[in-house]
Amino acid sequence: MNILLIGSGGREHALAWKLAQSERCKTLYAAPGNPGIAQVAENVTLDVTDHDAVAAFCDDRGVNLVVVGPEAPLVDGLADSLRARGVAVFGPSAAAAQLEGSKSFTKGVCDRAGIPTAAYAHADNAEAALTALTDFTIPVVIKADGLAAGKGVIIAETREEAEEAIRDIFGGRFGSAGASVVIEEFMTGEEASFFALTDGATIVPFGSAQDHKRVGDGDTGPNTGGMGAYSPAPVLTPMLRGEVLKKIIAPTVRQMAEDGHPYQGVLYAGLMLTDAGPKLIEYNCRFGDPECQVLMMRLESDLAEILYACATNALGSLKAPQFADETALTVVMAANGYPGTPEKGGAIHGIDKAEAGGTKVFHAGTAEDGGTLVASGGRVLNVTALGKTVTEAQAAAYKAVDAVDFASGFCRRDIGWREVEREAAE
Repeated sequence: MNILLIGSGGREHALAWKLAQSERCKTLYAAPGNPGIAQVAENVTLDVTDHDAVAAFCDDRGVNLVVVGPEAPLVDGLADSLRARGVAVFGPSAAAAQLEGSKSFTKGVCDRAGIPTAAYAHADNAEAALTALTDFTIPVVIKADGLAAGKGVIIAETREEAEEAIRDIFGGRFGSAGASVVIEEFMTGEEASFFALTDGATIVPFGSAQDHKRVGDGDTGPNTGGMGAYSPAPVLTPMLRGEVLKKIIAPTVRQMAEDGHPYQGVLYAGLMLTDAGPKLIEYNCRFGDPECQVLMMRLESDLAEILYACATNALGSLKAPQFADETALTVVMAANGYPGTPEKGGAIHGIDKAEAGGTKVFHAGTAEDGGTLVASGGRVLNVTALGKTVTEAQAAAYKAVDAVDFASGFCRRDIGWREVEREAAE
């Protein structure tokens, strides 16, 4: 079948790399793609906000499946428009994508379905938010309600920081994403990510991961879109995974259907593993970035077959997805200045050398400039390796990182540190 992949980041390169391996995939298009994706797909120029243009492209090229990588087109309703034209789409409707597009929407779903999550308050102006803040102890979590590219979360260690965060958000720091805020209790525990696929009825587990949001070693500095990840997450034991499915994922799918917004696609649950059990931090309506990279590195099943079944309400007819019994670990190489203003245009060399040992380097923010690969965004490369343990995968990934010549870039040197410490203690 012919497949159109929407997106241009490291997540999309990982999806393209795995889709291109499928016997079901005849031609793979990517809009807009990136230099790495161009190695396995035909990059095309499409304005994904022009739904008619995307639909026309699908008609013209005989596209059988559209895979939407990032969240913005989903929240914008691209899946709805294409489904109305008879095109199979992997990704939820605009109404269902509110699970990521609005944190207060998700909290409402949790309330109705009895899903364990942090206590919260929602406010649509600074005065109301500052009043609601008095009901919370410090530290407290302040979140812009809408999409903020993974950066709209502030963990305030003092009341003054919390008040400043509220004023900053309503002052326009995150644009329209900050039209309202959610104030949450600070939950204590270890974070992990759990992924499940659903066609609205059948639910299929799709792996676990742990990412590293802070920019600096030791989980210091501001939040980012993610500086690295590994999969699976051993802290999510089989018992905990069963609890997550029973108490969080399944009730969400049921509630969304009851609310008239059946969910179709991947449910990416950010979890806090508390003393009282797993609690939902938030949902994403697409694969994580860079969690997708480590999931695709381990996936042994046919991705195109799985996503098409999910898009056509046939997920129940497939065997459970199979993953390699190994750990995958990815290190994000970012441009200097990230997560602030990144330094663009820096030359990149040595990717072939980095990949010589079986490691895969996914392109995130790259471009071609006169035949030279250069940085074009904040997160630039995702260096991804496999190993029998997290320690082994970490060593392989950093060996590959050191083979990449990217003078204007940097990375964390401790991805996977929690599990490496646990493995050393065993």
